[in-house]
Parts: sequence; structure tokens; C-alpha cells
Amino acid sequence: MVRLASWMPFEQAREVFQDLVGVRVSKATARRVTLATGEAALAVCEGEVERLKQEVPQAPGGAEKQAMSGDGAFVHLVGGEWAEVKTLALGEVTRNSRGQVCTQHLSYFSRLSDAQSFEEAALVETHRRGLERATEVCAVQDGAEWLQGLVDYHRADAVRILDFAHAAEYVNEIGQAVRVAGGRLPAHWLDGVLHRLKHQGPARVLRHLSWLAARYPSAEIQEKLTYLQKREAHMQYPMYREAGWPIGSGSVESANKVVVEARLKGAGMRWGRQNVNRMLVLRNAVCNRQWHEIQTTSRVQRQALRTSQRQADSQQRLTSALWFLVFCGVRVYRLSHPPVPVSTSPTPQVLAEHPTRRLGAGYSWRKPFLRRPPSSLVRSEEICAKK
Repeated sequence: MVRLASWMPFEQAREVFQDLVGVRVSKATARRVTLATGEAALAVCEGEVERLKQEVPQAPGGAEKQAMSGDGAFVHLVGGEWAEVKTLALGEVTRNSRGQVCTQHLSYFSRLSDAQSFEEAALVETHRRGLERATEVCAVQDGAEWLQGLVDYHRADAVRILDFAHAAEYVNEIGQAVRVAGGRLPAHWLDGVLHRLKHQGPARVLRHLSWLAARYPSAEIQEKLTYLQKREAHMQYPMYREAGWPIGSGSVESANKVVVEARLKGAGMRWGRQNVNRMLVLRNAVCNRQWHEIQTTSRVQRQALRTSQRQADSQQRLTSALWFLVFCGVRVYRLSHPPVPVSTSPTPQVLAEHPTRRLGAGYSWRKPFLRRPPSSLVRSEEICAKK
């Protein structure tokens, strides 16, 4: 069911699984199991990256001549945000039966992350394909800056090639801007310029475009021309074709559609950011024909996580029970040993140091609280005595 859910929406996967196996599951169960498997597989990949960075083992042998291409595709996240999923395509450069240069045995690596994190995470796939041990490597891609950093990280000596279709797009936009500015270009102007670019190189083409930019000054034309001039060293197409290198990045362009957009960019789909990479790791496993390996490692990882979680829960329950026993023991001890009342009488030592002073008869505490008036008899005797 997890494999089905990596190819189609959860509801469709649930229905197909029920038709094939006869077991009925809910859409929520299909989603939960799929994402849990992806989370475990993602944890295995991240652990492998850390191992490769620390141990730096030698890569297995791969093809002698390889090509790498990177690109990005946007997916819709929950909340209306669009985020770029980066993809790296690796393949062997060979010639087919007609002698044409082609890239075969493609594999892919996709993640939703920033450029630096993507460079490190892609170590899993580049190490598996033996990219660092290849004799020759080319990097065919567009002119994005983060792609140059990706090539520097994995194979700084790779032959860097600007995708011919990408260069042709910029040339076409310059021609359209010239026509908008009032310039007249031949009907087959674009075909002639691109043919010259492919078979003769960029020098003459850039001179011609510079002449057009000077004759029809425009900020748009100058921007496109500056982009091509900055990448002149990556447009030596006659030399690349003679060396047997591909000049198009169709492998990674198709990867954006097959690996990423076919599953994550369906109608009405909104993905939580935390779930994108969980699904991408499953998509890579299916497209790279590594499903059984990823499924085995993810199962082991999930079992290890469940074991550690049970141990943590057991330890927490044991700690809680221990504290409860301690609390009960203290209560029982206090109930069985009541506190001894403290005497308020002074000790002999205190009496010796501070002897008690006898209170006199005239002390206020000795006097009655209420005074009675003198009787009449006493008053008459006092009067007689005075006489």
C-alpha cells in the first residue's frame, strides 16, 4: 500500500489496495502508514549522510563518464505558500546505436531544503553512484547560482555546460524585444542564430546580439545579453559535442515532472512542509528502483524507534512508580511516628542562668481586675477617728 501511495493519491491507493488484496483500510490509515514509512526512510538517509561526512569512505566504482544536472520545481504548501523542491539527476554518458550522445541509467535525489543542506544531503546518491571516482563528469544545467555551488561541492572539476534550450530561450527573448522596439529580423532569424551557436560557438553570436543591443537600446535586451555574456565559457557547444557530452538538461527537466510534480503537484493538493521530504524519499526509491532496500531499512528503523519509545515509556512509568512508593513510605512513617510535643517549661540550665524573680504583692498581676468601693462601716470608723 505504501508503494501505491507513493505513485497516486491516498484515496486512489486505498481503493487499488482493496481491489488487489481484499483488505479494506481507510484513507487516514493509508496516509499515516505512508508518511511513517517515509519518515523512517528519511531518518536512515540523514544518518547515512552523517556517516559519510565523518568517515569519508571510498565510493564504489561507477561509470567512467557521468553527467549531473540540477534544477528546481515548486510545490504548493498548506497556507498558500509555494516552495522549491531541488532535484539532482545522475546518469551515465554513452552513445546509442545511431552514434548519438545520450544519458542512461538515470537516478534522482530530491529534497525540499536550502542550497547548502541540499548539497550535503545529496552525498547519499552521489556516493552510491560513484560520482567522485568517475574519470570524466559534466554538469548540464541552467545558470542558477546555487547549481554552481552544487557542482563545486561534488565535482569542482566537472565540465560545466549551459543547457542549450536555456540559452536558446534567452536568444529568442532578445529577438522578440528587438521586434517590439521596431527592428526587422528575418523570419528564420532564430533558427540561423541557434544553428551558428551550436556548430560555431558563442563568439560570433554574442557579437551579433551586442550589435542589436546597441542599435535598439533596451533594459530587457541588455539584461538578457549580460546573462549570456557572463556564461560564454559554458556555451562552447561545438567542443562539447566533439567530446561526446550532452548539451541539454532534459534528464532533470523530466525528473521535475516524473519524480516531483506527478505526485506532489496534483489538482488541489496542499502539503505540509514536514511531509514533503517524507514523500520525496519514497518517490526517489521507486524511481531509482531501490524500493525493497528502502523498505527494509525503513522497517528496521521503525522497529528501532518503537523499541526505544517503549523503553522510554517504561522508564518513565518506573520512575513515576518509584516516586509514588517513596511518597507513600514517607506518609506511612509519619502516621506511625507522631511528633513528640515540645515542652514549654524552661530547662534547669535556663533556670540557673536566669533565676525566676518572685513577684511582689503590689505587682499589677496580683491586683484584682475590679475594685470594690469601701463599705459604709469602714467609712464611719474613719470619720470617728478623725474627730
